[in-house]
Amino acid sequence: MAKDIPHAVREICFSLPEVEEVLSHGSPNFRVNNKTFATFVVNHHGDGRLALWLSAHEGAQQYYTESDPIGYFVPPYVGPKGWLGVNLDKGLPWKSVAMRVQEAYENVAPPALTDLIGDTIDIVPPTETIDPLILDPLGSPRAQEVLTHLREMCEQLPEVIEQRQFGDPVFRAGKKSFISVHSNNARVLLMFWVGAEQQGAMTFDARFTIPRYMGHNGWITLDVEDKLDWDEIEGLMMTSYRHFALKRMLKTLDGV
Repeated sequence: MAKDIPHAVREICFSLPEVEEVLSHGSPNFRVNNKTFATFVVNHHGDGRLALWLSAHEGAQQYYTESDPIGYFVPPYVGPKGWLGVNLDKGLPWKSVAMRVQEAYENVAPPALTDLIGDTIDIVPPTETIDPLILDPLGSPRAQEVLTHLREMCEQLPEVIEQRQFGDPVFRAGKKSFISVHSNNARVLLMFWVGAEQQGAMTFDARFTIPRYMGHNGWITLDVEDKLDWDEIEGLMMTSYRHFALKRMLKTLDGV
């Protein structure tokens, strides 16, 4: 049976004593004695990486990132604490990956467990990488169709730019986002501002949900995986744009 990269990561981690896997913030964490030594991260905030973030001994991060900047990198958040990022699809030998994982384990495990470690696992390299849609959920035909049409519509509006926020495309009126595009469970979602007074009525339609974090500010999420109504989307887009656009943008839009 073909082995992919996630399978290989688990094979390495579970070759070490008393390892547990826990899902944290959407990523598999590998722990020993309730301490994380490795996190398997896929396309974190749109960085395009298929990687491990590993606890590392003092000085290891600098040594590896300087000696092999393609295979290794400084990960976000935990990088300032000395953690090491390991690219899993850039040609780094899997024996080296296994050695770095073992070093990370040794960095956090109690001596009673590190004494049980034998030779580093001689892993057979994976023959498959990962489903492209896991690495880039917005690479699906539906997502690309939606993005192409949205770009065409937004190009007609004054001072709109497309940027990335936490890895997802957002369209901004000046500095304010008025549309964002997401994927969740292989479904394409659009988020607009509609105002708190409109949210409740809209959620009677199962395609609409009030998003966490942004919902209290009047935002709504629309699932467009099964149905695309571009007149509906245009209406939501214009409501959101007008809410955030500056007066000069609205004057240009209205031809005043």
